[in-house]
Amino acid sequence: MRKYVIEWSMACLLLISFYFLSRQAAQVSAELGKQKNTETIMVDPGHGGKDPGMVGVGGLEEKGINLEISLILRDVLEERGWNVLLTRESDKGLYDETADNKKAQDLQRRIALIDEKKPVLTVSIHQNSYEDQTVKGPQVFYYESSSEGKKLAECIQETMNKELGIEKVRKAKGNTSYYLLKRSSSVLVIAECGFMTNPEEAELLQTAEYQKRIAEALADGIEKYLSDL
Repeated sequence: MRKYVIEWSMACLLLISFYFLSRQAAQVSAELGKQKNTETIMVDPGHGGKDPGMVGVGGLEEKGINLEISLILRDVLEERGWNVLLTRESDKGLYDETADNKKAQDLQRRIALIDEKKPVLTVSIHQNSYEDQTVKGPQVFYYESSSEGKKLAECIQETMNKELGIEKVRKAKGNTSYYLLKRSSSVLVIAECGFMTNPEEAELLQTAEYQKRIAEALADGIEKYLSDL
C-alpha cells in the first residue's frame, strides 16, 4: 500500500511538473510570436549598380551573390513570421547617378534607411576575397565596442560554421573601420558568407542549393540571438 502511495505521488509530481513546463514553453513561444509581429529585421545586400564589390574567380561579381542570398534570407525569415526589409531588391545602388561620390552616398543612404526604419537588428550580406586562393569559409564582423553586435555576430558565426560544414571554423571578429558598423544606430553585423577567390567556394556560392543553406544558417543565427533578448 505504501509503495502504491509513493508511486502515485511521484506520478502526480511528474504531471504537475510537465504542466508547468508546458505553460512556460507556451509563454516563451507566445512572447517570441509577439516579438515577430512587432519587430523588423533589416537585410542589407552589399554593393549594387555600378559597384560590383569584390570580383572573384572567372569575373564573378559580389553584388549579385549578395542580392541572391539576401532575397532567399528574406523569404526564409518571412516564412518564420518575421517582418523583413531590404535596403535594395534589385541590381541598383542607393545613389544618384549624378553623385560625385556614389560609394559614399550609397553607404550614407543605407545608414539613413536603418535610422528611419529602426530595425531590431541589421545583417549586411557580403562575400570575401583573399590573395591566397585556398582560404575559404564564412566570417562575421561586428563593431568592436558593441556588446550586442558581438552577441549577434557570435550566434550567426556559430550557426554558419555548423550548418555549412566548415572544416576550419572562424570566430566572430571585432572591427572599428567599416563604415556601416561604425555608423549604424541598429545592432548590425557584416556576414561575409564565403571567399569568391577560392574556386571551390566560388562555384558553391553560385548554386541555389548552397545559397539556401547560407540563408537558413543566417536565419537560425538571427533567431538564436533574438531568443536570448
